[in-house]
Amino acid sequence: MTDPSIFPPGFDTAAFLRDHWQKKPLLIRGDGTAWRNPIDPDDLAGLAGEDGVEARIVTRTKKTWKLEHGPFKASRFAKPGKKPWTLLVQAVDHAMPEVAALIEPFRFVPNWRIDDVMVSYAVDGGGVGPHFDQYDVFLIQGLGRRRWQIGSRCDAATALLAHDDLRLLADFVATDGWVLEPGDMLYVPPGIAHDGVAVGDDCMTYSVGFRAPSRAELISNWCDHLLDGLGDDDRYADPDLAEQANPGEIAPDAIARLHAMVTETLGDRAAFARWFGGYTSAPKNDVDWSPDALIEPEALREAFAGGAALRRNPASRFAFIREGDGVVLFVDGQSFACDGEFAALAERLASTDRLVLDAAAMNSDATIKLIRALVEQGSFGFDLKD
Repeated sequence: MTDPSIFPPGFDTAAFLRDHWQKKPLLIRGDGTAWRNPIDPDDLAGLAGEDGVEARIVTRTKKTWKLEHGPFKASRFAKPGKKPWTLLVQAVDHAMPEVAALIEPFRFVPNWRIDDVMVSYAVDGGGVGPHFDQYDVFLIQGLGRRRWQIGSRCDAATALLAHDDLRLLADFVATDGWVLEPGDMLYVPPGIAHDGVAVGDDCMTYSVGFRAPSRAELISNWCDHLLDGLGDDDRYADPDLAEQANPGEIAPDAIARLHAMVTETLGDRAAFARWFGGYTSAPKNDVDWSPDALIEPEALREAFAGGAALRRNPASRFAFIREGDGVVLFVDGQSFACDGEFAALAERLASTDRLVLDAAAMNSDATIKLIRALVEQGSFGFDLKD
């Protein structure tokens, strides 16, 4: 079920996945009366001034594009200049619960595929230039108006402008376009050229982006992980070596042994699944919710008995894989093996951002141990709301 403030009533997610996901763009008109802009421009500007927050300003000049990196002082926005500019702040959902709530309607896509919400603010004429992304993105108009144009599909051979920091298209030809009002949304698949320009001032756009690891990224990081666990004494051996006709030949048997040394290690599917669970759940940003002091098990039980609920840290990532009769839960790069009824709890933890424990769960030592570990590592905090 989707949130009516983002998706129109009756929006068919199954049909969307079948007909549009990673295939073709889709304009989704919203109900302007239901939409409420989550944050105002001053909130975004304040976040852009904090250390550890990825913020950028893109300015269009007569001949080129200029990129600046944050953090930005408040004075930077007091006199922004006459040239069109755009402020972009990455992972705003990790710092602001109101923005994190925008992700909930997109849970028809697996959680591990969801990356973060980037928020942009632009003055009249502001934009980041025609470009293409290598991941899926939903562009939600939050405030003001923006004209979006889409073009053809791009790839590594597509010509780009010469620029040290920005990947902008050298030749952009629009094939369709729309002006989005607050509450409207545009889905753009990977590789599709697009360009958005603010129509008037106070233009805010929320970009819900999705993760798409490259083959090179997976192989590189998986191999690095394997190398950390390989010993120097794990070496080639040929105890059945026989004299060969030409000593200069690398014989087929030798190639087969060498190839097996590599492929048997790389091809361990169970080990890969465990590694990927930790890899994909590693936090992108450090939003520290860890308590100042250790929490005793009885203190946890008392808190839950008093009506407390667990609220997920918006910067935390949860996922699980099935393994035998149980599951392995991954939270912020850490793994927890969960069997039997305990596995059901792990699945709930991976699918909800707020959890209330019943009496049976509160009396389970294994449950309390897991919850304690998640609270102490800052992945969950207490929410006293009913």
